[in-house]
Amino acid sequence: MMSSSFNILRVEISVVMMCIFYKSTGDTLSELSPHKYFSTLQPGKVSLAYFCQADSPSTTLFLEELKKAVKPLLDYGISVTKVNCVKEETSRYCGKEKDLMKAYLFRGNILLREFPTDTLFDVDAIVAHVLFALLFNEVKYISTREDLQNVESALKGKGNIVFSYVRAIGTSEHRAVMEAAFVYGTTYQFVLTTEIALLESIGTEDIEYAHLYFFHCKPVLDLTQQCRRTLMEQPLTTLNIHRFLKTMEAPLLTEVAEDPQQVSTIHLQLGLPLVFIVSQQATYEADRRTAEWVAWRLLGKAGVLLLLRDFLEMNIPQHTNVVFKREEGVPVEFLVLHDIDLIISRVESNVHVEETQEDEDDEDMEDPDMDIQDDEVAETVYRDRKRQLPLELTVELTEETFNMTVMASDSIVLFYAGWEAVSMAFLQSYIDVAIKLKGTSSMLLSRVNCGDWSDICTKQNVTEFPVVKMYKGGENPISYTGMLGAEDLLKFIQLNRISCPVNITSVQEAEEYLSGELHKDLIFYSSVSVLGIFSPTMKTAKRDFIEAANCLKGLVITGIYSEEDVLMLSNKYSATLPALLFARHKEGKIESIPLANSHEQDIAKIITNALLETFPEITVENLPAYLRLQKPFLILFSDGSINHKYKKAILNLVKQKHLDSLTPCWLNLKNTPVGRGILQAYFDTLPPLPLLVLVNLHTDGQVFAFPSDQSITEENLLLWLKKLKAGLESHTRQSPVLRPEMHGLSLGQSTHLRRPLPSLEF
Repeated sequence: MMSSSFNILRVEISVVMMCIFYKSTGDTLSELSPHKYFSTLQPGKVSLAYFCQADSPSTTLFLEELKKAVKPLLDYGISVTKVNCVKEETSRYCGKEKDLMKAYLFRGNILLREFPTDTLFDVDAIVAHVLFALLFNEVKYISTREDLQNVESALKGKGNIVFSYVRAIGTSEHRAVMEAAFVYGTTYQFVLTTEIALLESIGTEDIEYAHLYFFHCKPVLDLTQQCRRTLMEQPLTTLNIHRFLKTMEAPLLTEVAEDPQQVSTIHLQLGLPLVFIVSQQATYEADRRTAEWVAWRLLGKAGVLLLLRDFLEMNIPQHTNVVFKREEGVPVEFLVLHDIDLIISRVESNVHVEETQEDEDDEDMEDPDMDIQDDEVAETVYRDRKRQLPLELTVELTEETFNMTVMASDSIVLFYAGWEAVSMAFLQSYIDVAIKLKGTSSMLLSRVNCGDWSDICTKQNVTEFPVVKMYKGGENPISYTGMLGAEDLLKFIQLNRISCPVNITSVQEAEEYLSGELHKDLIFYSSVSVLGIFSPTMKTAKRDFIEAANCLKGLVITGIYSEEDVLMLSNKYSATLPALLFARHKEGKIESIPLANSHEQDIAKIITNALLETFPEITVENLPAYLRLQKPFLILFSDGSINHKYKKAILNLVKQKHLDSLTPCWLNLKNTPVGRGILQAYFDTLPPLPLLVLVNLHTDGQVFAFPSDQSITEENLLLWLKKLKAGLESHTRQSPVLRPEMHGLSLGQSTHLRRPLPSLEF
């Protein structure tokens, strides 16, 4: 929203320290001479340079604080370099004593700002001052009531304001506001003051602490009307500001007609409760006014919804007028409250209890990273806050342009909600795909913000966010059902460039298809090509295969051959018609699977199962596919590559069909660190590795650990499995379900990962 000649999110910042004798400890600083440093400066890149000639107590203290700032600065892409002033090289920044008490901010070789080092008194001050200097267009500093009124008047009907009071520049609160401006500076106008009189003039009673207000100026069209203000009542921390602004982006009031136990909004994700005002047709207008009043009173503290009793398929107690939902998984409370203040106090008392508990928990946490975010999706959005997305690479569709666009060109459309965390996380991946396809694809990438154009989303049957659909050739749109990441979406788009299945017209073309030559530019996205071969008279079998192939669009390359000379292929590859030929390009081999009496769903299942590895390394991306097999997991946990002997023993048992009822796999904790969380959920503490575990999640969630005093050999493993079958082994514990969303394994894909595993059968 706010323009800036300085594209802050693309700037690479390097903090450069110049000193002769100072020896860094802890975080290692690369060392450059002045000449080398200035020769490496590039246009658009920003650096903060500090100059000193000798080791002194004042210098040492500053450098210690600068070293503490290394880690948070790295979170912003900031590199820290030590540049030694040497006698052989002259530099005006290595000269006079008074110059040694300043730090200099450059963009390229242009000096932007000087900082006296006594203003950079600690890590918070360093981060706050650097960001404040760079965000000069995004953050306005004001000192009078008139200044605030001018900003407010300019934004009415156009945008909203985030107004902050901090006790001093360079404090931890100032840093938190600057970090928030780094994320939201192009969305809201940030205004900052350190003047207590200005804070008093807007009616704040307690002026002892820092404050932050959200000014709702965008809806105000009457210039004489004052913008409504919402006070953030929590302390000014980066996390609290981030949570608060996310609630400001959410709808003020939502109407629902479903079981409150099943309703979930962004508020629950942020740890805030939901308040349902129960309404009926006879009193709808009055109920809605009441609900809106409550919503304004609770803005930033709870989500407020209007529950339409007449359209519910469930019964709620007759006199209930308020339903209260504290959190996911906790039964809702049906209440009879005849005073709005009772509703407010109910919420505020609940929030107070939760904040007290969080404060107690924070005292026990030693990892400073834990207070960054409390849910993985929001953390992704937060950690990528510094990225300015090149949205111009995608076309924003509106009610007027949607139909015309999707009819005129092959289009990928992202339906998302600008206030919803998963949507914003996936939008980053979507833009990454647009960057990779720039200038190479005829497919138009576009997007619809359902918060702005809800009618489009309703007409396109979009009931959840985010959703990606492909509109191609006037056919019904194809919904993308893969993982919400750039790699899988790019695969989906690239594989949809060709027909599914591809119609092969000759034996020679079939051989080129199987060798990978026919579509060699797509082999990177699909290392397996599937060819269905049929005699010309097998019409039903061909129809079933084509339907199955259509279901697998974007997942795998499929082709079909049904000419008179098809027997040449079936004889060559020892295939009984109808059959599937699987060309595994990495292994350079082709295998056949008969399709006698197989229908559409059977064929699709055969293909998807054939794409899976025999003994895979479990990762975030492939876990859903293996969960769909609905078999117990035989998992070898390791802290690095697995022992070749262990792998050989397990693969031999696979070949001998001893593990057909299981999914044998392994998990490398170095590649997938959340595996530690899974093990701790199973065993309370992290056990010695490697560790072989059988997880039975279908009925009772039992976990069986292979004896740690035995070597993993074919004989020992087979004997252990037989004991399990006979019930002679005790399970380690009743385990929670191996749900990746419990441990942060998935971004917005929990619906694919919640299927439990079946009972243990051999």
